[in-house]
Amino acid sequence: MKIAFVGKGGSGKTTLSSLFIRHLAAARIPVIAVDADINQHLAPALGLDEAEAAALPAMGGHLPTIKEYLRGANPRITSAESMIKTTPPGRGSRLLRVTEDNPVYAACARTVQLEDASVRLMVTGPFNESDLGVACYHSKVGAVELCLNHLVDGRDEYVVVDMTAGSDSFASGMFTRFDMTFLVAEPTRKGIAVYRQYKEYARDFDVALRVVGNKVQGPDDIDFLRDEIGDDLFVTVGHSEWVRAMEKGRPPRFDLLEESNRNALRALHQAADTAYERRDWGRYTRQMVHFHLKNAEGWGNARTGLDLAAQIDPDFTLGEEPAAIGV
Repeated sequence: MKIAFVGKGGSGKTTLSSLFIRHLAAARIPVIAVDADINQHLAPALGLDEAEAAALPAMGGHLPTIKEYLRGANPRITSAESMIKTTPPGRGSRLLRVTEDNPVYAACARTVQLEDASVRLMVTGPFNESDLGVACYHSKVGAVELCLNHLVDGRDEYVVVDMTAGSDSFASGMFTRFDMTFLVAEPTRKGIAVYRQYKEYARDFDVALRVVGNKVQGPDDIDFLRDEIGDDLFVTVGHSEWVRAMEKGRPPRFDLLEESNRNALRALHQAADTAYERRDWGRYTRQMVHFHLKNAEGWGNARTGLDLAAQIDPDFTLGEEPAAIGV
């Protein structure tokens, strides 16, 4: 299952994604956590201190390794350098699986211990001073998109991505890579505006979207969200002393999280599981191809000097069964 948490900056999406990751880990469900936000806060939210978070390998810094491994023996991809962030897999490509060991995880993932369980954590890396004037943050996020395009995941294993804030999520096709997107919205006009914008952009791509009302302080906040969001409002989350302690670096045991907030996490988990039933690998593959062609025509062909449409394998459909993935 691929799950995204989105929302405006400061809405609490990183906090909620970290709580959801802890919830899954506590249930002994395999999890890969990915921080794809320009503000890299997921590692501290999962309990790493400043030095540990700073030492995490940046996916953007290992892009050549990622490309070379995923290219495999795909005859349509002439070199790792010819791959762009949207390059889809084909016959001969190497695919990623959540629970395996491979060179991509060895280079980019680190194990984070969460009480009696652990998760793999991957980060895009921060947008730093050396990038100013020469790079776009979405070039770093491209490493995440490439991995998601080559990932074969099942129902009882999760990839949870803390996305970049607001409409920046639409700077690539990555917003279509998820079985479920949880949009975190505060009971404010700005929070509602981000929801409406996101829903409008996602409408034509069949994005499964549920809204999590956050920082809710009472019935008036809930009524406001219901009036503005309607049936898309899925659950609400209120004040949490557990989260306050976590943000101070002193989290209690996870089983001490308030019952109301634990119930909200259970509801998110159930919604994600239900979304698996509508997964369509054919649609997923077609959307990969759609965005690859757009990027190829928009900048990729000029950048590489190649016709990147030739990288598309018309007889390939990503899927869980070996026969479907052509390996």
